[in-house]
Amino acid sequence: MDIFDVLTMLGGLCLFLFGMNIMGQALERRAGGKLREILGKLTTGKTAGLLTGLGVTAVVQSSSATTVMVVGFVNSGLMTLKQAIHVIMGANIGTTVTAWILSLSGIESSNVFVQLLKPSSFTPLLAVLGIIFYMFCKSSQKRDTGTILLGFATLMFGMETMSGAVSGLSRVPAFQNLFILFQNPVLGVLAGAILTAIIQSSSASVGILQALAVTGQVSYGAAIPIIMGQNIGTCVTAMLSSVGANKNAKRAAMVHLAFNVIGSAVWLTGFSLIKAIFSPAILDVPASLFGIAVAHSIFNILCTLLMLPMSSQLEMLVNRLITDRGQAEIQAELDERFLATPSIALERCYEVAADLAATSVNVLKESLTILEDYSPAMAKSIRKAEALTDHYEDILGTYLVHLSAQPISEADSADAAKLLKIIGDFERIADHGVNLLESAEELHGKGMVLTDKARMEYRTISSAVCEILDNTLSAFLTNDMDSATCVEPLEQVIDILKEKMRTSHILRLQEGSCSIVSGFVWSDILTDLERTSDHCSNIAGCVIDMVGHNMNIHESLREFRDDSPAFRKKFNAYLAKYASPL
Repeated sequence: MDIFDVLTMLGGLCLFLFGMNIMGQALERRAGGKLREILGKLTTGKTAGLLTGLGVTAVVQSSSATTVMVVGFVNSGLMTLKQAIHVIMGANIGTTVTAWILSLSGIESSNVFVQLLKPSSFTPLLAVLGIIFYMFCKSSQKRDTGTILLGFATLMFGMETMSGAVSGLSRVPAFQNLFILFQNPVLGVLAGAILTAIIQSSSASVGILQALAVTGQVSYGAAIPIIMGQNIGTCVTAMLSSVGANKNAKRAAMVHLAFNVIGSAVWLTGFSLIKAIFSPAILDVPASLFGIAVAHSIFNILCTLLMLPMSSQLEMLVNRLITDRGQAEIQAELDERFLATPSIALERCYEVAADLAATSVNVLKESLTILEDYSPAMAKSIRKAEALTDHYEDILGTYLVHLSAQPISEADSADAAKLLKIIGDFERIADHGVNLLESAEELHGKGMVLTDKARMEYRTISSAVCEILDNTLSAFLTNDMDSATCVEPLEQVIDILKEKMRTSHILRLQEGSCSIVSGFVWSDILTDLERTSDHCSNIAGCVIDMVGHNMNIHESLREFRDDSPAFRKKFNAYLAKYASPL
């Protein structure tokens, strides 16, 4: 093998990687929207998730692409971590399809019909069709189809070029010694992991291994550990895609890594024991392209069979490895470097604001519970969570102000301003939660209890507040207009409930069934609940503005209230639900 063979091999490798890359990108563009829809819907159970991941990966020819999509779905809240685990497992099996396609290059037969199955026979026709679609069609979908065909033709040509260039390596002693060295399972795994991490595609690295197999120097004893390592190396892409994502997206990427590391460790141990005890003759047999495809599939299927029953334990493991964020992590997520790309910085702000919103709502709900069932441990938890919301607002507010000073679009500037308002309202909701806690502590400390009538009224208004909180959180997290438009009519019903309950309270005072001191506490409770609903109304108004690209929150709410049959219908439904029993 001379310098020209080396250059030919490098050229073939470049064409192979380039062809695989453009084919994968075009496949994702051509069917990406539908695939994302499938991933979002067909992942409810273990089997459904597994088959979905397998099918999508078989289409896009890349487990990395599927896993990156999954990380994105988890990051946006469209998919839970539990669903993601099963899709990732299926993706590992689906990625073996590429090796089977490439193994067709090894077909040897004088039969014309069998020869037609070889990619080298039909690739030129695909290239011709591809260039016609790419150059002469105006439709973007047809051009993508042409790119897919050209990408496949390029990668197969690169594969053939590599195989031809390295065929001379069979006579090079150093090359023979290299693959003898890789028969050490640990070194084989490391080699496969490093190569795949560099090129970020297990499909591509398996293709390279198949190309080297034509030399006859790659035994199954060397190929199998390399294949195991390739599964670990392919996790790099998902890990990189989770940088800057939320904690659940990071956990999804960690699932991919843990799945492959654990599976490789277990089956590598079994492989090493079998090799040491039984020394099967097949391990010394030169691997064929077909044999490598079989080994790749069997290994990934075995990993899935091993890990599928333990998906819950895998979820627990990654939850422990990546814990909920503390204050330092929040600060780190809003990195000043993101300000150079305002759209990304704004997206990060939304993700941190989502955690602030969820924490604030949880504080208020726990405070509603503690009024009837006081617990020192829960009181401590409420205060700790409320302090975290203060920290959220401080860091996020400062960051949004810095972001607004950057050269950003008018739409992004408006969203940043509204987000600044929203986080203030969510933080105030948490403050009202602490106010309710203090009311509970006063009642508990003075040995006071609410009357049966007051307790019944409290449960009614607290149920209404829980519902308005759920609608507000849903509206903010998902831009759900139906939830957003439910907030204002319910807020007005809560105002009515407050006035009715104040009137009832005055009657109890007159009857002497309620003390003056407990009456003051009751009045504070009603005020905090009513003001909580006011903040929910502000947040829902901002969401409606953002969706409608309107700059005036009061105008949005006024338009919805005034002469709106939808508003009146929802208002009457909430009035019947909560005010009628009083």
